[in-house]
Amino acid sequence: MLAAPLQADLGAAERGRDAFSLPLPGLTALELERFARGRALFRQAWVIAPSRDSADDGLGPLYNRITCVACHTRNGRGRAPDGPDERMQSMLLRLSVPGRDPHGGPKPHPVYGEQLNEDGVPGVPGEGRAALSWREQVVTLADGERVSLRRPRIELREPGYGPPGRVLTSARVGPPVFGLGLLEAVPLATLAAIAREQRRDGVRGRLNRVWSVERQRSEAGRFGLKANQPDLRQQVAGAMIGDLGITSSLFPQQNCTPTQAACRAAPAGGTPELSDAQLDDLTFYFAHLAPPPRADRATPQVREGEALFASLGCATCHRPQLQTAPHPRYPQLSGRVIEPYTDLLVHDMGAGLADGRPDYAAGGRDWRTPPLWGIGLVETVNEHSQLLHDGRARNLTEAILWHGGEARPARDRFGRLERDRREALLAFLRSL
Repeated sequence: MLAAPLQADLGAAERGRDAFSLPLPGLTALELERFARGRALFRQAWVIAPSRDSADDGLGPLYNRITCVACHTRNGRGRAPDGPDERMQSMLLRLSVPGRDPHGGPKPHPVYGEQLNEDGVPGVPGEGRAALSWREQVVTLADGERVSLRRPRIELREPGYGPPGRVLTSARVGPPVFGLGLLEAVPLATLAAIAREQRRDGVRGRLNRVWSVERQRSEAGRFGLKANQPDLRQQVAGAMIGDLGITSSLFPQQNCTPTQAACRAAPAGGTPELSDAQLDDLTFYFAHLAPPPRADRATPQVREGEALFASLGCATCHRPQLQTAPHPRYPQLSGRVIEPYTDLLVHDMGAGLADGRPDYAAGGRDWRTPPLWGIGLVETVNEHSQLLHDGRARNLTEAILWHGGEARPARDRFGRLERDRREALLAFLRSL
């Protein structure tokens, strides 16, 4: 018999502004100290090397932000700009060219690399600016309600190193960072078994196969919007080098391409700039951020919406419960029943959501099923209601209506619901 879900152990008071920022219950005093060290690194502003006044130097030479928290405010979701004249504050642009790297991953652009870094330290030109504009389209539901959906268009402006030519791009808002340790603790055997299941509507989730830098081998991916990272430590180190230009033992080279001479000549803040102890503290912090508790489980409308969530087929991919196995490093993550509403697999989501940019075994139409826990608190914590990988959805209804590919049958069933039943489903999602 399964134990009560972890979120049931958390109180309703944790559904306020700090709902995404609390440690898992039961941490020891020493674990809480380590959690606090990781939190300090998450919030810390990195400075340009060399610096006499700070050991936390090494920013850049190319970078997007000077802190982690800039893209994950209060550990929650970033947002997309409202228009092309607004800079991406908590959003980034992945880059690649057709083909694969030696390990089967995306092939970096020969001049601009894997990610557009808009800023550079003094003497190092930034790579340019991504300008995002929106195109609207209207869909009509079965009862006549009209919903406007917006689709992003990206333009590369002011390229710092010449015209990029043909380039594949993928815009991504910063995702929430709580509950990641619990997701890492779900056994690979569980995910593989889910992938083998014959599921409703022909849904067939797949494990992405990605490269582990630490172990020098291909492994199952589970982190990142296309499940392109094998574990939490590599996810953290990858974000540090990609977003802040901070090197680590996993990624010891500065984020400069061979043609970026000024970048390559810039001073470093150490070798590496992020120590293994700091990387471990950051990873511990992300691993032990608690998912928020659910609310209003017993109200009739939420219970009706939960039943609809299953009957429409949404739970086919957004699996309500998973169970963690014994974790080799973090005992507090072991043997938990969790309610993340994901299968951690990649699925074909159709042409509407496609970015056209493959990432290992995940194709241009594929995305990892995002966890839904905490989705009802985005507006409370982050003061906006944007959803999906690029923030195009301005509310839950728009997010559902963008689902295509394997999710199209479930989306169409939602579109045929009467208004009060649609509202029940949305009330359930807001309770998560």
